[in-house]
Amino acid sequence: MTIGTNEFIIAIVIALLLAGALAYLIWKQRKEVKKEEEKPAPPESVGGIPIRQMQLQAYERLILLTDRIALPNLISRVNQPGLSAREMQSLLTLSIRQEFEHNITQQIYVSAEAWDAVRNFKEQNLLIINQVGSFLPEEATGMDLNKHLLDLLVQSPKASLQTVVSEALSYEAKKLM
Repeated sequence: MTIGTNEFIIAIVIALLLAGALAYLIWKQRKEVKKEEEKPAPPESVGGIPIRQMQLQAYERLILLTDRIALPNLISRVNQPGLSAREMQSLLTLSIRQEFEHNITQQIYVSAEAWDAVRNFKEQNLLIINQVGSFLPEEATGMDLNKHLLDLLVQSPKASLQTVVSEALSYEAKKLM
């Protein structure tokens, strides 16, 4: 064997090693592509309704929810003359909880931040109603409670998160459009 033959054998061994390595990389890449193809694609629709449309409807419903549980709107909607402050307090808190529970499934279509904002707004309103109600005398009327709640909002407009929550929901909905 001459040096030329040794170089030729080394070149063949290197070529075979490179071909083997290349064949292995191609095989590995095809395996990964096949694995990706086997994964189910996220659905573009549920029950024939496009996901994006469902998300937009969820944001719409949550904006409506924030409007319905905003204290001025809630008071004007559920106000019943002749109730005591405790009865009105119960009616207001029950209405907020029912509205929230009616829309609880919307959380699966919106961001976690959006849902947290809605939930915090609900909790804030319940806290305000219960705090104001706890400071009223036993003989206070529902009208007294409503007046104190509305006075609080007039004196401290930032006491309500409604505008902030509604704007955040609207912003996220517009990103989907």
